[in-house]
Amino acid sequence: MYIPSLETPIIVPTVAREDMSPQKKHWMVTIQEVFYPALATVGIPSNIITFLIIWRRNCMLSRSSTFYLMAMSVADNLVLIFIVVLELSVKYHQQEPFWSYEPWCSLRDIFNYGAYNASTWLVVVFTMERFVAIHTWKLKTKICTTRCAAWTTTAVFLFSHVFAIPYYRSNASVNKNNQTTCVYNPEAPTQFIHALVGLQTLQAYIFPFLIILTLNGLTLRLISLSNRVHIAADLTSRVNKVLPLLHSRKRKSVMLLVTVSMSFVLLSVTRAITQIIIRTTHMYSFDRNDYSLWINIAADIGTMLSLTNAAANMYLYVCTQSKFRQEFFACVQQVSTYCKTKL
Repeated sequence: MYIPSLETPIIVPTVAREDMSPQKKHWMVTIQEVFYPALATVGIPSNIITFLIIWRRNCMLSRSSTFYLMAMSVADNLVLIFIVVLELSVKYHQQEPFWSYEPWCSLRDIFNYGAYNASTWLVVVFTMERFVAIHTWKLKTKICTTRCAAWTTTAVFLFSHVFAIPYYRSNASVNKNNQTTCVYNPEAPTQFIHALVGLQTLQAYIFPFLIILTLNGLTLRLISLSNRVHIAADLTSRVNKVLPLLHSRKRKSVMLLVTVSMSFVLLSVTRAITQIIIRTTHMYSFDRNDYSLWINIAADIGTMLSLTNAAANMYLYVCTQSKFRQEFFACVQQVSTYCKTKL
């Protein structure tokens, strides 16, 4: 789809489809045609496996953390299904995708933004919950509970989709040059579109980044201070062990927190920077299909990295959590044994 005046606030980039022969395809288009189906093929099964392992196995996680990590797996799979599969993979391989027509054209962004914002803010609330669990015992008993985690994750899913409802009026299905496309609603006020773009930038990038970086910075400062704690002995030979604030299990909790949250920031920062540049400069009027412009290539690379976050968590857990790694390999061994017996 082609939007002449504004860069689309949709998570995915726009791609020209008009009579594009293989010789005329830009290398970025070819990469994305292969990348997004491969991402979905790898990511959706890994998120399902992650959900099942955390749910059915003992990964030495608190019950509240278990709720948040399972919810993140669900949200990431929704991102992969709605954006990577139904949006991008279909778009790159069909001349007129099904969402070019009503009512899908109007409904598409509700599901896209609902899934993406839920995935983003689950990382944020998980970071906040672990920060509370690490820093204070009084609030931990009230906030870091299964009941609170269940209500919080439900609220994140609900409000993420509620805040996406205004996008129902942002798009319209139009027929131009005998091709049906889903574009900005020409009857929608420009101020309305700009407001949607600005709010999405704030809630998907600015606020989450500020919260995650601030809380992780305070957590790392706590680790630095805790390393100074040592064993003290009094003159009567009675040894008083001053336990480190972060014992072994809590250090693993910190590692999990920092790994999940910082990987989200690192994979999303390119997308955030390019979209802020596009939306705050004259570049918003550029044709997003023109790959001779460096900003379009950078924006599409940022989108690819950002969506990769939805498929990466299982591999992060395997690399950083020994108990999860053990349970994962145990499951792989069971499946392998089962397949051998059936064959």
